[in-house]
Parts: sequence; C-alpha cells; structure tokens
Amino acid sequence: MGFEAEGQTPPPGCPAHGAPGPVPLWGPEFAADPHQIYSHLRSMGAAAPVEVAPGVPVTLVTGYTAARSVLQDPRRFVRDSDRWEAYHNGGIPHDSPVLQLILKRQNAMFADGQEHVRLRQALTDSLNQIDTYTLRKRVDQIGEYLINRFCQDGKVDLIPEYARKLPLLVFAYLFDCPQEVGDRLITGISDLFDGRDAHNANNMLVGALMDLVALKRRSPGDDLVSWLIGHPNGLTDAEMVQQLVLLVGGGTEPIQNLMSSALCRLLDDRSVRVDEAINAVLWNDPPIANYAIHYPVTDVEVEGSRLKANSPVMISFAAANADPALAEAQSSAKRAHLAWGAGPHACPAKDWAHVIYEAGIERLLKRLPDIELAVPASGLYWRPGAFQRALAELPTRFTPVAPVDARPAAAAPSSTPLPQSAPLVGRPAEPQRTPAPTQPQRRKGLWGALADWLQGK
Repeated sequence: MGFEAEGQTPPPGCPAHGAPGPVPLWGPEFAADPHQIYSHLRSMGAAAPVEVAPGVPVTLVTGYTAARSVLQDPRRFVRDSDRWEAYHNGGIPHDSPVLQLILKRQNAMFADGQEHVRLRQALTDSLNQIDTYTLRKRVDQIGEYLINRFCQDGKVDLIPEYARKLPLLVFAYLFDCPQEVGDRLITGISDLFDGRDAHNANNMLVGALMDLVALKRRSPGDDLVSWLIGHPNGLTDAEMVQQLVLLVGGGTEPIQNLMSSALCRLLDDRSVRVDEAINAVLWNDPPIANYAIHYPVTDVEVEGSRLKANSPVMISFAAANADPALAEAQSSAKRAHLAWGAGPHACPAKDWAHVIYEAGIERLLKRLPDIELAVPASGLYWRPGAFQRALAELPTRFTPVAPVDARPAAAAPSSTPLPQSAPLVGRPAEPQRTPAPTQPQRRKGLWGALADWLQGK
C-alpha cells in the first residue's frame, strides 16, 4: 500500500515525500520530528506500512484503541517471530541490524500461552522481592559516585556520564555481580547500544551472563539472579540468560532515555516539577516509541485496518498516546498512556524502574542546583532509530562543587563483591564464597571502580 495509491500527500519534509511504499522510520528526518510522521500515518487509518530498517517492512499501529486491541488480545495476536513468513521465505535481509530486536529469544517477551505464563511468573515473582526503599538508597549512592566524577568540572554531557551509567550500575547491583563479570556486562550492553562491533558486544554480554548464572547456581545469594534460579518454575540456563538479557536491555535503555528527556525538560524550564516532566515524557516522548511486535494468527481487521496473518504488526506507543481522540483522557487519566504497554506483556518492572529514574534525577538536581543546558533545547540532536526516542547528547554547565562521600557508614569487610548498606529485601544476606576467577585479571571497569569506592579502597 503506497501513498499515491491511497491518494494521500505526505507533509513537506516527511521521509515519505515523493516516495511510494512503506514510510522509513530509521533516518534522521524521522528522528528530528517523529510526530509529523505519526500524524501523516494516522491519516491513513489506525495502522499503516512503515520500514524499521532498509528492507524490513512492518505495519505500524498508530491509533490508541487499535493499539489496545492488539496488546490485549493474545488469542488473535501472538509474539512468536517464528510466524514471520517474509523472513523465513527470504524476503528480509538476514544481516539487518534490527533483527536482534525482532527475532525470537527464550524469554517472556517473545513467548505465548503457557510458556509466557511460566516465564513471566518467574520474572514478576523475583522482581517483587526487591525492596524499593533499599533500592532507592543504593540509587542515591550510585548517583553520588557518578556525580563525583564530574562535579568539579563545571560541565558535563549527562547522557554518557550519568543517564547511561546509572541504570547499568543499578542492574549490576541487583544481579550482585562479581567485579569482573559486572564490568563485562556493562561493557557488552554499552557497546550494543552504541553500535560498536555488535557481534563481539553480544558475545561479551551473553558470556558474562552465562558466567553469572553458573556462579549463582553454585553459590546462590540474596539477589535477583538467585531468585530467578530458585523459582519453582525451573528456568534452564538458556532461559535464565535470555531473561537477564530482557531485564538489562529492557531496563537500561528505556530508563536512560526517560531520564535524559525528563532532565532536558526540567533544565529547559525550571518551573516544571520532576513528576510533571516524567509524565510529559511518558505521554509525548515515551523512551521506547515503537515496539511490541505481534503476529496476527489469521487475517484480521482492527479499527478499519486490515492486518495480514503472520506479518509483523508493531505498536507505536508514541503515536497512540498522541491520538487526538485521547485529548480528554490525557488531562483526566494520568496513567492512561501506553508507555509501559498493556495486556499480558505490559512491563512487569515499571514500579522499581520509576524508583531508579526518579531518584537519579532528584539526586542530580540536589547536588547541582544551578545546572542548566549548555545549548538551547531546540538544538539538541535525537538518535535515529525506529524503536527508541532518545537524545544523543545533553550538554550542561553548572557551578563546580566538591565531591561528597555517600558510602555506607563503617562498611564491614565482606566476601560479597559489593557490600550492601542494607539487604535487598530487608533480611540479612547469607555469606557467599565467590569462586576464584577462571579468566585472567582485567583492568577494573566502571563496576569494579564503584565497588572499590563503596568499600573505601
């Protein structure tokens, strides 16, 4: 279905202007003004054809009601990409970089039916053991550590030095990673997000998680990985690794993007409250703008749009939130947005994710009260990509301040890699014996340096 065949004229500057066929969502034009594209796509109906990468077409659902219909109907719409006929018939370039985000993995995101229930239950039961009070204290400490690294400089790009590192370090804490494993995990996921040697980055990430799972099976502790391993639903090693990939990838990138966008709004207008900035981002620029790919079991019509069986249907959370029919709901129902998804695959970790990004933002503003944007907000650059809404940079300036010591008071020596100021779930953690590393000693990375700082080294 092309624009010319539908009699529609793309707006000036639209990536589809003068080009029939699916609208590309992967170029800088889309990143610069996605809502212009969503508005045009919405004029074609509740769903329209787009490309998430060259040669990778999907149908994008832009209507709010249609999006909820797909998200909440697991009988007609499934997540198993093995149904993707065009891919299996050779119609999709198998070297496309976006496939790692689309093709099936052994975790709850890509599972259906009883398999999804089993994996999802293990995930939610384990996440529910996290004590949010203790988590917030650790986020504050990690935030202080990161701020100490640049607080005397008077300027910083907050994305690489704060918004990106904070959630990565929080996950290393939740996983109770040994220093060397934590450093590999952080390096691997960071390189994947940055597009640096994706194959080696993925191998490093998966290798680190495999080593972590093996360690926790031998010596379980009071941490998220151990809780998943000990869950009665009995996850295999392969399922464990992919559940952890889901947690790290689905947690760090969205939190980074949300923190950056909210901080941009706050620093552009200091009269805005933190909760107001966060809510505005979740409505207008959700950190994962387009995702939740489903496959209709049969040909089906949703809100007047025909969706073909076994072809990928992607939900635009950003476009659905901006549906003009929702104008009244947005003012009266604060939580009606779809930034966290809906239905059986809705984000299971939104509550503790909120703790991370809210505490991280508030800690930064408290430590650097006069921080401001170094360039106008209108001049900031957004990262191209079909799936995320993410600032590429957030340069700021502030009055230099002295570092502070936010380490736990009188931290006792411990055999655990990172002494905790309080147990993760409010009970004493049993002593652990970390096996001797089987790999050569590496230079300490970000996680190892933080662990040393917290131990007073």
